[in-house]
Amino acid sequence: MFQQSNVQQSELSVPRTVALILGVSLLFLGIVGFVPGFTFIPDTISHPTTSVYPDPGYGYVFGLFPTNYFHNAIRILVGLWGIAAFTSVGGAIAFLQIFAVMYGAEALLGLLPFANTLFGTMPLYGGNVGLSFLSAAIAAYYGFVKPGLVTKGTGLTANFQ
Repeated sequence: MFQQSNVQQSELSVPRTVALILGVSLLFLGIVGFVPGFTFIPDTISHPTTSVYPDPGYGYVFGLFPTNYFHNAIRILVGLWGIAAFTSVGGAIAFLQIFAVMYGAEALLGLLPFANTLFGTMPLYGGNVGLSFLSAAIAAYYGFVKPGLVTKGTGLTANFQ
């Protein structure tokens, strides 16, 4: 049986920690999106497509991130998934890889005028583009790059238990 060094073991816990941080962050954003004191309804419609306004729960979380009830629910589900992925290294790496692809696509869709409301279901424009891009970049590094660097030359694969 292959014994890992202490350095490798601590390096391997980093994807778990990143999955936990992303999970808790999204869970927090999803929950506060349902709290009226943290979600502000804009005085004017800042987006020319009114297909998501005034849907139930439409507003801006902390005045920065456009949201509605559906978007809040998605954030809560993905946040819980990230927290659950924290339980194993392989689960955390898989979560980070899928998260990077999903949220990278969300950021790109948020830049396209015809798709920045995800075809009328939830707002992806505004601050969501930056948040999605930053989250996807962090997840991509710790899901794709970092596991490869840690396991390089050890004979281990990136998706071990």
